[in-house]
Amino acid sequence: MTKIKIMSVRDEDIPYIEEWAEQNNVEVELNKEILTEDNVDGVQGFDGFSLSQQHPISEDVFAKLQQFGITHIAQRSAGFDTYDLNLATQYGIIISNVPSYSPSSIAEFAVTQAINIVRNQNDIQRKLREYDFRWEPSILSRSISDLTVAVIGTGRIGSIAASIFAKEYGSHVVAYDPFPNEKVGQYVEYKDTLEETLRDADIVTVHIPATKYNPHLFNRDLFSKFKKGAVFVNAARGSIVDTRALLDAIDSGQIKGAALDTYEHERGLFPGDYRDKVINDDLLDELIAREDIWLTPHIAFYTDAAVKNLIVDALDAVIDVINTGTTKLRVN
Repeated sequence: MTKIKIMSVRDEDIPYIEEWAEQNNVEVELNKEILTEDNVDGVQGFDGFSLSQQHPISEDVFAKLQQFGITHIAQRSAGFDTYDLNLATQYGIIISNVPSYSPSSIAEFAVTQAINIVRNQNDIQRKLREYDFRWEPSILSRSISDLTVAVIGTGRIGSIAASIFAKEYGSHVVAYDPFPNEKVGQYVEYKDTLEETLRDADIVTVHIPATKYNPHLFNRDLFSKFKKGAVFVNAARGSIVDTRALLDAIDSGQIKGAALDTYEHERGLFPGDYRDKVINDDLLDELIAREDIWLTPHIAFYTDAAVKNLIVDALDAVIDVINTGTTKLRVN
């Protein structure tokens, strides 16, 4: 019987793993730890291997995996920037990801967070806690249907966010994508440049991957080109945003507030339990403390549908590599 080692397992993963294993007549061994030099020997003797790794893998670990006959790591996420793909290839190891596991979940979350900021929900809740039930200008908001929304990236997730704003709320939606989608173009207005897309937008929601070309794409200069009082939403990747520049833009009044489901220094933190630990990260502390920031721990995807799809697609890729030597989900 085929044996698969599955690491970095969370409790919510287990029912879907067990269901998949039974349906595919596969033996699985589960481990909640991330892969490290200290536990890599536990991978020996398995036919396939899956991770949800948030920490880099050293060359020594890749060498051990090659020695054990592991030719594939099925990463259970869309992001794979944890891996040195050149190093993996050097040791004959395929890295695969799950590029689309629940785009609706992430799009819905981004839209919801944007609306929360537009409708001054943090201010309203603070007033309620103070037993201040007055209607007053500080919590007066605008109707979403009267706003212009900029969607940056109209792939699987961005196209759904654009559709929700355009079709369900009646917003005017503009978009920027180097590869415009003809179908999406039926309900959004594509612009030629990123700057042009931002210029008149009341809400900017970002849905692009992290690449070596776009660290701090959203920097001080780009934030200065936002419409004054705009709302910024990032449910994509933390590395694309210069967080300090964003906070400065909010402090200056250029941006009203931001919803961040990702953070540029989140690696090793999200998801994790740090209730009894000291985190020496003043920037993170500031994000958590501010009422004009809605920070969440990379959780936009976190629905039952997404968890199941991450498991099923990743483990299906393991079987593909065992049977054929490759998978359509490989990234190297």
